[in-house]
Amino acid sequence: MDARGARVMPVAAGPVVIDALPSGRALAQALAAPDGFRIGGAGEAPARGPVPMFETLTSGSTGVPRRIWRSQASWTVSFQVNAGLFGIGPGVRVAVLGGMVQSLALYGALEAVHLGAELHLLDGMRPDRQVAALAQRRVAVIYATPAQLRLLAAAGGLVPDLRLVLVGGSKLDPALRAGLRRLFPAAVVREFYGAAEASFITLAAEDSPLESVGRAYPGVEIALRAGAVWVRSPYLFAGYGGGEAGAVWDEDWLSVGEMGRLEAGNLYLSGRAGRMVTVADQNVFPEGIEAFMAGLPGVRQVAVIPGADPLRGVVMVAVVLGDVAQEAAILAATRRQFGALAAPRAVIWREGWPVLASGKTDLLAIARDAG
Repeated sequence: MDARGARVMPVAAGPVVIDALPSGRALAQALAAPDGFRIGGAGEAPARGPVPMFETLTSGSTGVPRRIWRSQASWTVSFQVNAGLFGIGPGVRVAVLGGMVQSLALYGALEAVHLGAELHLLDGMRPDRQVAALAQRRVAVIYATPAQLRLLAAAGGLVPDLRLVLVGGSKLDPALRAGLRRLFPAAVVREFYGAAEASFITLAAEDSPLESVGRAYPGVEIALRAGAVWVRSPYLFAGYGGGEAGAVWDEDWLSVGEMGRLEAGNLYLSGRAGRMVTVADQNVFPEGIEAFMAGLPGVRQVAVIPGADPLRGVVMVAVVLGDVAQEAAILAATRRQFGALAAPRAVIWREGWPVLASGKTDLLAIARDAG
């Protein structure tokens, strides 16, 4: 069912490159395109492979979205895993909050249809209306990003029938976790770590260390090489549709450039190698600082970026949406946590927050506006 509650009907096969809106029709056209499809994006149509293929898009948070070329089996095999893990199947009401151009929303939608669940497409609605729709339609499972969930929590309300929140895209901060407990009092929140190129990599349980992203998802092998996370699994992509550079292959192992460590089987992420900044010979990962700052009073959104400094060459700067009166407390807390070198030296306050179609922060826009 779409955002208005209307039932989406099957359609005849249409174009291989499908218009992203309306989402219901986009999904119906994708299901009618057995030889391959891509929803949205620029460039030529997806290539055909020896097995059924399709393309998705990366979030594009640090550049132009890449086209991810993968086999249908690389997703359908995990559909079956999730049916067993999460009880998704006939009679279960599943909702996705984002549009079909988003890899996570498309995955959740296709999985629901594949497993015979009742799918609800809630993109394009205001967060308060999404909350109301979840409650009125008695949705049991949702796929969402932290950015989407933050908007729902801010809208308030109560969704008593929701039993499972599947979260991907980034870590949940403590304040958001508390907001979700109020909004979804009966729901279990399961975070997973993955990438558009790799699909599921880890899955966190309720007893997983909060700082970790959990243990390897079923069927996934994880190895660390010089601090970089490498993955081998049946869920990996086949390549980039437009010939772009990005993830690195080594035979059947893949790295998307994430750095981290393994402790007692749990994976802890430091951040992307491409975002790492060296400050006075110290390597700093902005993602860890952002995760900490997101849980501080007065911070609604945050991005940490490098800024020029005549003494050190470069320092970290925090770009924040929130309560400017908390600036001194925010800087002090961050210095205590990370030390004087790694902690942001200044705060740039914003009144609005640039986001991509995926709901993630538009880091290029943040850096450009910060000057």
